[in-house]
Amino acid sequence: MDSTSIVTRNAFMGSRLLRTPLWAIFSLIPYIMYRDLHATPLQIAVIVAIKPMSSLLSIYWSHSINQRKDLLRSNIIVANVLSILPFFLFPWIENVWFFIAASGWFMAFHRGVTPAWMEVLKLNIPSKSRERVFAYGTTVGYVGDALLPFLIGGLLDGYTQAWRWIFPLTAFIALLAFFFQIRLPVPNQNLIPPVTPPAIPLSTRLMDPWKNAWALIKRRPDFRSFQVGFMFGGMGLMVMQPALPEFFLDNLSLSYKELAIALAFCKGIGVASTSRIWADWMNKIDIYRFSGWVSLIAALFPLCLIAAQLNLAWLYIAYIIWGIMQGGSELSWNLSGPVFSKEEDSSSYSSVGVLAVGLRGCFVPTLAGALCSYCSPIFVLCLGSILCLCAVERMFAYYRAYIKAETAVKPGEIDKLSGIESI
Repeated sequence: MDSTSIVTRNAFMGSRLLRTPLWAIFSLIPYIMYRDLHATPLQIAVIVAIKPMSSLLSIYWSHSINQRKDLLRSNIIVANVLSILPFFLFPWIENVWFFIAASGWFMAFHRGVTPAWMEVLKLNIPSKSRERVFAYGTTVGYVGDALLPFLIGGLLDGYTQAWRWIFPLTAFIALLAFFFQIRLPVPNQNLIPPVTPPAIPLSTRLMDPWKNAWALIKRRPDFRSFQVGFMFGGMGLMVMQPALPEFFLDNLSLSYKELAIALAFCKGIGVASTSRIWADWMNKIDIYRFSGWVSLIAALFPLCLIAAQLNLAWLYIAYIIWGIMQGGSELSWNLSGPVFSKEEDSSSYSSVGVLAVGLRGCFVPTLAGALCSYCSPIFVLCLGSILCLCAVERMFAYYRAYIKAETAVKPGEIDKLSGIESI
């Protein structure tokens, strides 16, 4: 790789690494609220819902860089700083709703900056190396996740309210990513000069991202098909989340250390050990089959969780499986924009994925929370598995549909039908 690719790779991987401690404690927020803050079932359902729903705000952050390559670097830097500011107030705040709002704020910027990162990777790193760089960055983060649970879990179990000070400490570490991000190279070509834009009505600003997303979905049926299939898989994973705190803390009676080992250590092992394999495989097959296999692995996760009632070892197996699935899902979701966009600006494609997450968050967690009130967590987990299997069926159906079109084009052109470059 040339110097531009190396600097971009280091910035991406450095940012992932420095956010790792924050992610390790952030993943425990629903359980901290359930045990230490005595959150109600409604509040647990809201914090599960607000993470994906925050994507509805993320799209406005990501929309600001549409066709504006000159804003990519500042978009990434400012989002990193703003996203973590509420965590510095955690030692002094008692209101549960503040923690819910802080979680949504963090996730809004986390998802909103994804299109900028993906466009930077697309511009600065050759396509043959892009998947591997993303996989390495993901692996770096999850290797850190695998090492931190023993420390964080022990602190949470041994010291009351220790999490209040762990959050600002890890947020400060995440701020240090600025020194990597400020060096991100932005291509000099096709930059729009910084002119003062004409006044745009608020209603237009609010509707433009939605109109652009809808226009893209109508224009690209192959991309629309992918989003439908991914929607089923995302719903399957999302519907399980409100059931997990009750299942883990009541059915399995887990300590914070056991939770941290499962949620971070085992997941980290799964991601770190398979990210390179997923990246190589993504270079060899179409994105439909790739995502279908990811969804099939996801369908196994809740079944292993249910088996953990018989032997706790199944809990750790379940999260190793989740980690394996996550390694593929991160690639599929984040790189679908560059894959389908080809020579176009990928940020609009990535923004559609962000918007889809927000739409799922509007109704899936609420439905899951209601189900948890009337049904056992096991029923909700089984429902999640079924939805993931629906995603498998859809992805492979779309693959077969596009393969049939191969007879109408020249040999070797099928990748163009599904928006995939031959790499």
